Amino acid sequence: MNKKEISEIKKQFTPSHCAITRICGCYVDGEKDKKAQMQDMFLTLPEDEMFKYFDIFRKTLSGTLGKNLVNMEFPMETEDYGGTQAFLMSLRESQLNDPNLLNEFYDKVIESYDYGENYLILLIHSVYDVPGKASDGMEMEDASDEVFDHILCAICPVKLSKPGLSYHSELNEFHDRIRDWIVDVPEVGFLFPTFNDRSTDIHNVLYYTKNSEDLREGLVDHILGSVLPLTAKTQKEAFQAIIEDTLGTTCDYEVVRSIHETLNEMIEEKKEEPEPLLLDKTDIKNLLENSGVQPDKLESFEKHYEEAAPAPVPFMASNIANTRKFEVKTPDVVVQVNPSRSDLVETRMIDGRRCLLIEINDSVEVNGIPVRFSLPEESEETPQDIE
Repeated sequence: MNKKEISEIKKQFTPSHCAITRICGCYVDGEKDKKAQMQDMFLTLPEDEMFKYFDIFRKTLSGTLGKNLVNMEFPMETEDYGGTQAFLMSLRESQLNDPNLLNEFYDKVIESYDYGENYLILLIHSVYDVPGKASDGMEMEDASDEVFDHILCAICPVKLSKPGLSYHSELNEFHDRIRDWIVDVPEVGFLFPTFNDRSTDIHNVLYYTKNSEDLREGLVDHILGSVLPLTAKTQKEAFQAIIEDTLGTTCDYEVVRSIHETLNEMIEEKKEEPEPLLLDKTDIKNLLENSGVQPDKLESFEKHYEEAAPAPVPFMASNIANTRKFEVKTPDVVVQVNPSRSDLVETRMIDGRRCLLIEINDSVEVNGIPVRFSLPEESEETPQDIE
């Protein structure tokens, strides 16, 4: 799913567009015991509660694509009888009306979700009547040609509210506040099937994780059975290893800066596209070529690529580039530059020492204090004083 498709589904989590038919939940304590369960027709809930749930569901479809929101594909074997995809299909087709399927799902989550504290498993079934679109992109509400029948799961921590004092209006006094168990924003969740090309795709699932560096491998494997992608941090580390190993002794400042600039230019060109920029092995090799890496160094590129990234999963450009800052770091000094002005920093040999040369203008601050730089003092001698 791309950003536009995710946004279209998120818009359904409002009173005026709500397509949720049913909501179910299971409250689990830190000992992995089921404490309570619920099943309701969503539209029968009090309005205040509906808004709270809308917030949770929107959060489950929020974050950065490739980091918090990850598109995952089901292996073919999971679609056979007894597979994870086949089970999710049964759950969706039941419209969450089968208690046995619900309990089986809860048991799978409890078995594989390593949390250690109280949490709430939420499931909704929703039926979105997808409006058609005219050639100019305008939606035509009366021209729907598909129904997006889907389920969404959110797993939310349940935490005790903080202690404090509260005002009792009846007594006109302050007393210790009663602490309640509060449902927090989701840690993980998923949407199944995905809404690819504004159509149902039962072969993929959109997975959400609050912590982009912890994809909850056990949960993904046991509940989804999908191919687990590299985390954003792992992608960045693998990319850096490819650069270092390929360039070897020629991994100098100017080449690395050129790679940074070229990569950020590619991201800038695609920033209006709904699809995130993905780079496969060929794309990364072209990136190095376009950044001035010598052909003889690229002879070993494929070997180093396979060592650093053996899985055939493309890199997401936003995970391997830093579009917010350009950083030069030594053991004692860190220089951060606007990424679009990395040209202000050069390397230079001065008096036999390797130096970073930074071009500055009149606007310079030291610890927040504006400073000026004195010009070299001119000689007091005038031309006529010199014989």
